[in-house]
Amino acid sequence: MTPRPILSSLRRHKIAAFLIVLEIALAFAIVSNAVYLVMGRLQRMDIRSGIDERDLVTLQISSSGKAGVPAAEADLAALRAIPGVQAAAAVNSLPFSNSVWASGFTKSPDPSATPYPVTIYLGSRDLLPTLGVKILAGRGFSGDQYTDLTPATMLSSFFKPTQVIVSQAYAEQLWPGGNAVGKLLYVRKTQGQVVGVMSNIVRPDLSDSGTDPANFYAAILPFRVGPNLGASYVLRTAPAARERVLKAAVARLQAMHPTQTVTKQATLSQMRRDYFRNDRAMAWLLVSTVIALLGVTAIGIVGLASFWVQQRTRQIGVRRALGARRVDILRYFQTENFLLATLGIALGCAAAIGINVWLMAHYAVPRLPIVYLPIGAVALWLLGQLAVLGPALRAARVPPTTAMRAA
Repeated sequence: MTPRPILSSLRRHKIAAFLIVLEIALAFAIVSNAVYLVMGRLQRMDIRSGIDERDLVTLQISSSGKAGVPAAEADLAALRAIPGVQAAAAVNSLPFSNSVWASGFTKSPDPSATPYPVTIYLGSRDLLPTLGVKILAGRGFSGDQYTDLTPATMLSSFFKPTQVIVSQAYAEQLWPGGNAVGKLLYVRKTQGQVVGVMSNIVRPDLSDSGTDPANFYAAILPFRVGPNLGASYVLRTAPAARERVLKAAVARLQAMHPTQTVTKQATLSQMRRDYFRNDRAMAWLLVSTVIALLGVTAIGIVGLASFWVQQRTRQIGVRRALGARRVDILRYFQTENFLLATLGIALGCAAAIGINVWLMAHYAVPRLPIVYLPIGAVALWLLGQLAVLGPALRAARVPPTTAMRAA
């Protein structure tokens, strides 16, 4: 079937054709960007933390002037004695906590050297095995290499690390394809040496993109911290014992520190769920918008096609009387819808790019990958063909004699 008679017919229904093309274009532009944003949210929520989330619980007590590192060590000894606790450690921050300690290392003592931003994790000696983070190259810190970090010594000690363990992603950023162990790093002319490379651990506050390698730029320094610097206790236990262990740990700390309160208690799985609550809500909102928009577009196509079938009863009857088969009538309406959808998709491509540029400028949304445009086009073509199928089948079933009488 050639498109010429179809185009000739559409020219007699310019307003209706324009409205359906505009509806398809808007649907295509919005759906393409919405689906891209949904995929980005899902990808972000699916990010691997690098720690054994199912085995971990965490709790934090309010700080006081007396709750220094020695008190933290006493707390850890008491927590390790709880039945079911396999390991315990103090840590300044955890994934999905939004509490970030950050710094930047350079590869040269030159003050003008560009620093490489990194998330800093501090904790007691058992931190890595407690979290389930593995040393991939080099070694960990020995016990005599740890220094107590207190408010009085923080400014003088924190920025002078002599030894550093870096994540695999951070090592690859600084020395692509090379061996990071033994390399030197600098903070304000203070030299530190990379003694180990650990498996990736995600930063406490993620960027909007789940694939951003900067999410895994992390380093561990040999400093012990306590509640007076906002440290939390993290306990490893069996997944089935998490709630029981957490309850016992809270009771143990409250007994040891009757004048302080437990300000936080959660499983790491719960922290992940809470952290991504807004992402899930946004994803569901966008999915609902896409479904509603596609539904409205489908209804518009059905309504227009039904109207045209009613208006063209005489034309259909004439064609049937001249020998047109039912499949020819069906093909006519499907081809007509395909042409309208194609024009709408072409306009929608420009609109989709325009919307994405606006989102990039105002909300730091990444550029829309080109692959979403053909995917959106196929979706709108299929939607149009399915929506027009009902009215087209009704038109194809009209007998020639009935059609002529209706005229």
